[in-house]
Amino acid sequence: MHVETQQALQGHIALEHVGIRLGKGPNAFEAVQDVSLTILPGEFVCLLGPSGCGKSTLLGALAGHLSPSSGTIRLDGEAIAGPSPERGLVFQQHTLFPWKKVIENVAFGLKMQGVSRDERLQRAHELLRAIGLDGFEQRYPAELSGGMQQRVEIARVLINHPRVLLMDEPFGALDAMTRLMMQELLLELWARIRTTVVFVTHDIDEALFLADRIVVMSARPGRILEELWVDFPRPRRTELVTEPEFSRLKRHCLALLRPTTLEAPLPRLSPLGDRDRPLPQFAV
Repeated sequence: MHVETQQALQGHIALEHVGIRLGKGPNAFEAVQDVSLTILPGEFVCLLGPSGCGKSTLLGALAGHLSPSSGTIRLDGEAIAGPSPERGLVFQQHTLFPWKKVIENVAFGLKMQGVSRDERLQRAHELLRAIGLDGFEQRYPAELSGGMQQRVEIARVLINHPRVLLMDEPFGALDAMTRLMMQELLLELWARIRTTVVFVTHDIDEALFLADRIVVMSARPGRILEELWVDFPRPRRTELVTEPEFSRLKRHCLALLRPTTLEAPLPRLSPLGDRDRPLPQFAV
């Protein structure tokens, strides 16, 4: 794969009044409600919201694994009607074939497309060099760290030249330092290939560091609370998280996501020295 900088001409996503219901019969519920959103070719958009807000469900519909109950989802003007390599999906837990070596995992999509062995291995080698895994081609997934496994997962998707890269909390299982490293690597790759990225996260810092635009979603049923443009210059480095404007935007996101009411107020804790005060009584 050649990863030179290019202007993305494809990858325009349009959601119009999308609603998604999950479950059947009396157990059915509305996961996503009346979502309308346009994502431009080459844009990096983060879907930010609390767990269970429907952001992963929405990503599943973009991937073609779920059908909206109402509304439409289009990619470059065509309705999404099922999964496609043109919409590459990366999960939190890798889906690599444990019995295949790294090079074979990365090249697998091209094998399914009928690309010759020499060409697919050459393109896989080029991509592995681009993500810093040159020399690990003959290893098995179990021999790699978590961060390295996720690099292979991303490479396996990118080798298909997807118009859209869909990422469902891909770094959520990594330790803090590896996660930061992977975020920087993802931005470097994206700057070179400029495919459209839709990235799901519940981490505000991650969204602010990565995105051109953050779509903040409400608790279930998921609705768009606000679209927040992130104008920090690129390339971005981890020092960005200490900037005053970063902190200001983080406070704004926290205010959007904070529940407006609590079901019951929490009792105030007594000072450590006040041990003789009786415990508060709660009604049952």
